[in-house]
Amino acid sequence: MAQKSAAVELEVGPHTVRISNPDRVYFPARGETKLDLVNYYLSVGDGIVNALRERPCMLHRFPSGVAGEKVHQKRVPNGAPPWLETVRVTFPRYNRHADELCVTELAHVAWAVQMSTVEFHPWNSRRADTEKPDEWRIDLDPMPDCGYDRVRRVAHVAHEILDELGAVGWPKTSGGRGLHIYVRIEPRWGFADVRRAALAFAHEVERRAPDDVTTTWWRKDRDPRLLFVDYNQNARDHTIASAYSVRGNPEGTVSTPIRWTEIDDVEPGDFTIATVPGRFAEVGDLHAGIDDAVFSLEPLLEWAERDGVEEPPEPG
Repeated sequence: MAQKSAAVELEVGPHTVRISNPDRVYFPARGETKLDLVNYYLSVGDGIVNALRERPCMLHRFPSGVAGEKVHQKRVPNGAPPWLETVRVTFPRYNRHADELCVTELAHVAWAVQMSTVEFHPWNSRRADTEKPDEWRIDLDPMPDCGYDRVRRVAHVAHEILDELGAVGWPKTSGGRGLHIYVRIEPRWGFADVRRAALAFAHEVERRAPDDVTTTWWRKDRDPRLLFVDYNQNARDHTIASAYSVRGNPEGTVSTPIRWTEIDDVEPGDFTIATVPGRFAEVGDLHAGIDDAVFSLEPLLEWAERDGVEEPPEPG
């Protein structure tokens, strides 16, 4: 049996975080370890804290590295340090609740990685009112036979519509084959209205790019060559990987903020835990200004009313 490596202690802000099994390989493509993952998150500290700040956060844990079992964890476990912050969210369908991680400082992120977290999946609302999202998420999700050129074309269409609406979109790679665009919104509406507004936007993208886009509800009915504008990511308790979150694949790709001018040049695999720290040191957090560009959903809700957009059933 392989001998476990000795734990290391890191000073992260005012806290000491103990990292056990620091030499355990998490990403087999290049051999990065658990400690490499911690150091990655420390290198993008301002960015990951900005992306997660005050949001309920689901943790995607890989206790033996990304080649092993994946654990979806909502609840912060017993024995967490007293300085960890949480937020309670309820699940009415099951008459249950969970105290989820609520990041306000970098040590919270380091603690989560010690707990074998690779991916951070925050809600699009904050703990001040978890039922009122302040983030509208546009998920450009390519179907299996959809090429990345199509993703790029649709991103430009989405950008054009956002400009016409007077909304500022903040793009990032998904860490997979797609792109995400975030828009900060006034926290005035519930999840159902935000999702309905997102669907109205998706329909407008489809109208302008009918050869590239689908909004068909059932996956089995979608053309596998097209891109799905996934409005479902705005449903309650549906989450996607945050900006600067590593993804659970052998290459350790990262969901990375990019400039609109980079859309045509970047490739999905360009950004990994090996490359993003240098980029972050050079360009900083490209989403740093997101809280200063707040949009009202009223125009989109008017579109939804105009077009008779019916809310589809809750995604399973």
